[in-house]
Amino acid sequence: MSHPKQSYINLNQEIIDGCRQGDKDSQFQLYKLYYRSMYNTSLRIVKDIAEAEDIMQEAFLTAFEKINTYEGKVSFGSWLKRIVINKSLDAIRKRKIKLTELNEATNNFTIEKETDESEIQFKVESIKKAMEKLPDGYRMVLSLYLFEGYDHEEIGGILGISSSTSRSQFTRAKQHLLKLIKSEK
Repeated sequence: MSHPKQSYINLNQEIIDGCRQGDKDSQFQLYKLYYRSMYNTSLRIVKDIAEAEDIMQEAFLTAFEKINTYEGKVSFGSWLKRIVINKSLDAIRKRKIKLTELNEATNNFTIEKETDESEIQFKVESIKKAMEKLPDGYRMVLSLYLFEGYDHEEIGGILGISSSTSRSQFTRAKQHLLKLIKSEK
């Protein structure tokens, strides 16, 4: 069953339609398809296993409650990921951790791609450990940009900061991350 407003074709449309009808089996199938990636998304942001698990569960409950608002303009996974990210960010805000607003003079700051091959060869585990040590603001911007694929305009909208602040937070997070990784060698 296709929906008139829908512009994205979901491979799992039958399951989504079952969820719209309140079918518990369809909900469980959808959960099995997405729970791991949604948990990982939340964990990268909140940095707490139990909290990420709770957020992921809450996100699915919200998604099932509001599934009729899903219009199919993006993939279902993207729609669900937005819910998970928003709930994760709300959890961070509840901890009263605020992003540091940086000087707007960084508007023209450009990010250069890392070209040093040795920096790219760090082991995944050391990167994960170092990311856990980053301040929340840096970790959120880095995770949203690198792992979730959002651009700086989108990150700015999600976090309520300017795109230039997102860019500079990203650059500083990258520099801080590299220092942390190098200090663990």
